[in-house]
Amino acid sequence: MSPSPSEEMMQIKILHRYDVSPPANSVPATALPLTFFDIPWLLCCPIQRLFFYDFPQSPPSFAQTTLPLLVRSLSLALRGFFPFAANLVLPLAPPWKPHILYSDGDSLSLTVAESAADFAELVTDEARDATLIHPLVPQLAAPRAFNGARVGPLMAIQVTLFPNKGLCIGVHFLHVAADGRSFNHFMKSWASIHRSAGDPTCVDPDDSGPFHDREVIKDPNGIEPILLKDWWSCAGSSPSPIPSPSEALLTVADKVRVTFVLGKDHIDGLKVQVSSQLKTDNVDSESEPIHLSTFVVTSAFIWVCMIKSRGKEHQRREQTSSESSDDELCRFCFLADCRDRLEYSIPSTYFGNCLGICFLAEKRSTLLGKSGISHAARAIGGRVKEVKTGGGLRGAEKWIKDFNAANDGDFVTVAGSPRLKVYDTDFGWGRPMKSHVVHIDMSGSIALADSRNGDGGVEVGLALTRVCMEKFVSLLEKGSKSFMSF
Repeated sequence: MSPSPSEEMMQIKILHRYDVSPPANSVPATALPLTFFDIPWLLCCPIQRLFFYDFPQSPPSFAQTTLPLLVRSLSLALRGFFPFAANLVLPLAPPWKPHILYSDGDSLSLTVAESAADFAELVTDEARDATLIHPLVPQLAAPRAFNGARVGPLMAIQVTLFPNKGLCIGVHFLHVAADGRSFNHFMKSWASIHRSAGDPTCVDPDDSGPFHDREVIKDPNGIEPILLKDWWSCAGSSPSPIPSPSEALLTVADKVRVTFVLGKDHIDGLKVQVSSQLKTDNVDSESEPIHLSTFVVTSAFIWVCMIKSRGKEHQRREQTSSESSDDELCRFCFLADCRDRLEYSIPSTYFGNCLGICFLAEKRSTLLGKSGISHAARAIGGRVKEVKTGGGLRGAEKWIKDFNAANDGDFVTVAGSPRLKVYDTDFGWGRPMKSHVVHIDMSGSIALADSRNGDGGVEVGLALTRVCMEKFVSLLEKGSKSFMSF
């Protein structure tokens, strides 16, 4: 691997800034309380995603035809997805609770920019300096003081034109507003309205629109007050998860980004290899079969490769500690949609967060062993199966504490999901050529998505230091050869 980091960040020229609201008087003033599904995400770094499209249009043509329709269709989409134009209200002290507040005229910021950067370089899977794509992400304003609270926007959007080559839509939003399913519902609705020249009735007839009634979320076990108490203990006097642009760039200064594509043949081979190893380890003798889905085996493989790639970091840690890092617990976290997995019914189009947060912890020595990948797959698969059988809320009262504990050690989280079908977001210019999850540069997550080729494969996005990335690539190539032989 030989990345060629740019000597300076990509330069963009800001052309316009718009404040885009739902159509006037189309949405009543609304206060949305946060449910226990939302509260943990108050401490989460913002979500940042980029969609790149083939778009050979000149600046004058873009300004006269495409831009007005983008603005109008966004406004129409916000009529249904108004929380993205609303504000997050963060009280400065209990017993007041944070909530989302929409008032008529509230808006989100839409920035329009132009770039002369090499568009082809931005849509490849090859390694490149992680800072390169950050100028394509809009800035989200920090909360402002108002009536004894901090009040701030939940979303910002940036559209960047690469003249006669391509277009990038960058979105920056707070996870507390919505999970991946709700966000992708919004993006596909906006794209559908734009694709139909601004006709808001053009959406899929099977799409009944977003469901906003938070009363549908039940809390018989009193999880909300526990999580609120934990949030207050963490938030202190500055309950904002938004890093400044300079802080964000400092965090990713030594990182490179790569997208790895595991095709269907790779995944099938990996499943066979894991299954074979489980039989060798006599795991198949257990009464319950192991759940070996594409998500399970892909996550297990990437998790083990990431741990191995950090070997030099662990060696340095051992030199300054009396404890062996082999006994250290490595933690893994993934999210599970709970809309159809609770004892009561939640509409599939429920807007907000409805995710079970699943934590795993395994000894580093176990994951580095001969059966490390199969052991990881067994652990992840067991938790997935538990979620499917009604265990999505196990340990929910400890979600914030578990996050804090995990962040103190070796922690890998999963962002995105192949099930979200991000490459189906078509504004009328065809499927995206590429989609990046930018915030993994800061969070250390792995980003999973469906393959843009539509072949049943999986895209894995990573941002690691150069040293770790070189080791990771070597491990991934070696591992791929081994399971392709099955």
